[in-house]
This record gives sequence, C-alpha cells and structure tokens, in this order.
Amino acid sequence: MATESQPSGDRTDSISQRHRETAADVIPPNLKLYIGGDWVPSSAGETFETRDPTTGETLATVQAGTREDIDRAVEAAWTAYDETWSDYSAAERQRVLEEIAARVEENREAFARLETLDNGKPISEARIDMELVADHFRYFAGATRVNGGETIPSGDGQHVQTLREPYGVVGQIIPWNFPLLMAAWKLGPALAAGNCSVLKPAEETPLTVLKLMNEIDDVLPDGVVNVVTGFGPDAGEPLAKHPDIRKIAFTGSTEVGKQVMTQAAEHVHDITLELGGKSPLIIYPDADLEKAVATTITAIFYNTGECCSAGSRLFVHSDIKDEFVEALASTAEDLTVDDPLLEETTLGPKVTEEQAERTLEYIEEARDAGADFLAGGDVPDDEALAEGSFVSPTLIDDIDHDNRAVQEEIFGPVQEVFEWTDYDAMIELANDVDYGLAAGIITNDITKAYETAKDVEAGNVWINQYNAFPAGMPFGGYKQSGIGREVGYEALAEHYTQTKTINLALE
Repeated sequence: MATESQPSGDRTDSISQRHRETAADVIPPNLKLYIGGDWVPSSAGETFETRDPTTGETLATVQAGTREDIDRAVEAAWTAYDETWSDYSAAERQRVLEEIAARVEENREAFARLETLDNGKPISEARIDMELVADHFRYFAGATRVNGGETIPSGDGQHVQTLREPYGVVGQIIPWNFPLLMAAWKLGPALAAGNCSVLKPAEETPLTVLKLMNEIDDVLPDGVVNVVTGFGPDAGEPLAKHPDIRKIAFTGSTEVGKQVMTQAAEHVHDITLELGGKSPLIIYPDADLEKAVATTITAIFYNTGECCSAGSRLFVHSDIKDEFVEALASTAEDLTVDDPLLEETTLGPKVTEEQAERTLEYIEEARDAGADFLAGGDVPDDEALAEGSFVSPTLIDDIDHDNRAVQEEIFGPVQEVFEWTDYDAMIELANDVDYGLAAGIITNDITKAYETAKDVEAGNVWINQYNAFPAGMPFGGYKQSGIGREVGYEALAEHYTQTKTINLALE
C-alpha cells in the first residue's frame, strides 16, 4: 500500500533520492577491514558492493577478505590478548562495555537508518534493534562482575574449586537479518568473559558493524575486536577452520551451520550454533481475538519474516478458526508495504533479490500443491517498489503439513495455517519438523499454556506474546535449530569461558 500520493514515477524518484541522501549522512568513512586497530585493505585487493534492497542501487563498496586477512586478524587478536586484554580486570572490561553501549545510544538514529538502508527493515523496527544493542552490551557489562567459579565440597584434606577462564581468541560469524544486534549478542559475552574476537559480518549487510568499529575505535585496545568482511568460502570457512581460534560462534541457516560445525571439528573448536526454525504458534479457543491477531502479525511479519524464530506455522483451534483467519487476513492486507525509511511502513523489502526469489519459489510450490491463499502470494502491485526486493505478506491455508513449504524455513513473510481440535494430534504436528527453535502459545488458561510449553519441542516458548528478546533471556534451539544459548548469562559462563578445576591438598 502506497503512502505518498504521487505518480509512481515521481514516487520512485522520491524513494531513491531519500535513500541517497540518507546514505550520504550515515555511511561511515572507514569501510576497510578492521585489523589490529587499523583500517586496512584486503590482502588480495578485492572488493564487493553492498546494495540497497529497497532501490537496488549500490550503497557502498567494501573489502573482500581472504584467508590471509583472517590469519592477520587472528594474529592481531592474540597479540592483543597476550599483551593487553588478558590483564584487564572485570571492572575495566565492564567500563569498556558500558562505553560501547553509550556510543550506540548516542548514535542510535544513524545506526538505525544505516541498518534500514543495508537490510531493508522498517525504520521503526531498526530503532528497536538499536535499543536492544545498547541494552545487551550494558547487560554483559554488569555480568562481568559475577562471572566466577565455585568451591566444591570434597573429602578431608582437599580443597576443590573451579575457575572460569576465557578461551583467548574466538571467531564469530553473524547473519544478515539483525546485523548489529547479532554482533552485540556475540561480542557482549565474548568481551565480558575476557576474550578477543575475529568477527565476520554477513556479506549482504556489513555496514552497521563497520560503523560500530568507527565509533568505538578509541574505546577498545587495538586488536581486541577485528572485523573481516567478505564471503563465506573466502573468509568464513578459514575463520571456522583456523587452528588458533579456540571457539567459533555462528548464526545462520542450518545448512551452513552444519558446514561450520564440520569445519570447526578439524581443530576441535568449541562451538555454538543458532540456526534455522519453523516455529509453531498455537491459538486456543479462549484467546482474545484482537490481541491474538496482533501477536500473530508480530510473530510472522516482524522484520519482513526474516526471523529464525518466526511463528511460520499457525495452529488455530477449530472453534475460532474462521473468525480468526478472516481477521488475520484483513490485518495482513492492511500492512503498509513501502519504503522502509518512512515512519508508517510496516513491511520492507527482503534483504536481496535472491532472497525474494527464494521466498516466491516456496509460494509457487504451495500454489502448485493446490493451497488456498488467504492473503498475498505475490509481489506488491506498486510500480514505485518494482526495483526493490519486496514480497507481499502471505497467508496460506489448506496445505499438507508434509509440503516442502511447510517443512523448510522460508525466512520470509509467509505463514501456513492449520486447524486443530484434538490436542495430541496438534502437538504431534507442531513437533513434526526438523527444527525446534521457538514456539508461541496464546490462551487465557495459564495451566494449559504451561502444559503446552512443556509438550512443544522448542528452546524458547512465548506465551501471549512473540519475538520478545530481553537481555538476559537465554536463546537457542532444540534439534537442528542449534547448539548452545546466546543472550543470557549462560552464554557468558558456559560458552565463552572454559572451566579450570584446582584440587589442593591441605595436608
């Protein structure tokens, strides 16, 4: 739905001009590799372009890092760890993380606009991301003070205690759907624990991480955080396989996560993986219709559906199904699909044309299977958006649960609807996917909510809400949705430190 009363040609020009002017304001001056506190070119001299998914125009040219650049970054990180960072006390690391949070807050509007340009998410959502970025850095700043070991009761004449020690240098690979927030999820606990990092942003969305390093260059000692932009085979794989990396953290698709896991095994790196999802959202007949519809919209269409935790399979009780899906479809069709820099936009483009085409392929597969489309199923009928990677919000009914579009992660604004009456049969279907990242339950009966939460195979269960990520809440999945947890104290204590046990003879 268009929001500017202009002819489509004028609107196209208006959108392009708005994006060019915003890019001129917010793209940082340094876009090279950040290694050892310096901005340096790729050792191979290669670059690539990052594009604006709204207009299709080039946003910036960044460096295409290689194995040699990963080697340089790892060496710089170890130098920083051995000579500087390992001597920082918990209080000193806390102050560093607090200052990072403050810098993000001071520049949050510029960060948000840059994230919208690079990723395509609506500006209103990008602002929420920036608030969370600052909050997560601040949470892990506080956590530095409580990251200790324990004393273990033992036999006479012995004193047994444990220490939580950093790995030293860790590798971190972040996705394109929440570029700066996912970087905060990883850098926060890594730095709080006392590690140095070599971080590779997604090649589709490297700009906000580079802007972060521009803003905090004077905050961190040289080499504590190193950023190598580039492609997976050229930079990501060498990072995962590097013999001097002690731990690797990856967020992305399950397919690539399996490759990273194999690569990390070469040197027995510790690993955390936050991977794909195909999460169920279960609606009970006692649910408040208006609130349930609003929660469902958030579950599937937030961030244009580009959420690993998205509630992409909707299970609605038969008693309210007709009324519910009618209201849901009407609300979906009223979403404002437009330039994500506009305040009123609720659905922006997908991150790339390739991702848009992938989503449309799943939609066509559902259509070929005879599914019923309650909303969407196409691209917006707006010529002003024709150069962007837009997909209409889509609701699909009457589709077999074994269909590929149901079983696989689409990672777009597409939700499949299923009717249920029998609880056991519904739970069986809800769990009948390879994933187990998240689930949602909407009911006024708290007893039912808790019973259902225990029955679904998911690492995160939201009740009467969805996609809420407060700092401190452990996040991660069951089954092929990953290994380990992020965000909470568990990430710091269990995934960015290693346990040393000391057994002292007292006699």
